[in-house]
Amino acid sequence: MAEELEKEQPDDYVELTDEDIDRIADTAIGVLKDILKHFNVGEVVIDEYEGDEGELILDITGDNLAVLIGRHGKTLDSLQFLVSAITLRTLGFRYPVVIDVEGYKGRQREKLESIARSSANRAASQHKCVKLRPMTPYERRIVHIALRDDDRVETASEGEGSARHVVVIPR
Repeated sequence: MAEELEKEQPDDYVELTDEDIDRIADTAIGVLKDILKHFNVGEVVIDEYEGDEGELILDITGDNLAVLIGRHGKTLDSLQFLVSAITLRTLGFRYPVVIDVEGYKGRQREKLESIARSSANRAASQHKCVKLRPMTPYERRIVHIALRDDDRVETASEGEGSARHVVVIPR
């Protein structure tokens, strides 16, 4: 049983200390605050916490933050990309950083997980592949994670660029 619980780590895997995580968080928060100065959103609070998949989540709360989300979360995705890229460049290594605004991504994640489960049910009951709408890499990852323990189906990403989507495949 213990062997089943062990996760294989890549050869270059390095265990991060609490101090390392704090340095990552401080760097990402500093970068985020610098970027937010250009949005004229006023006073904001940035809460940090660890996500289910070991990622650092920075949740921004305040007034009039819709401008940070943008249409269909596109501005928020770009903000996350910028913070991640600058943090990588500053620290010299990649660590997953998720930027959220007042729980927007948490709500979107719940919707995507629900879509994933219903698509898995449909694929399993109809014995047919179910193609989902085109999604961002972050959204596709949520679907793959949501269904990775479902023995009835497997998932794959297909397509190119902005047309890339998840296919739920019955087993």
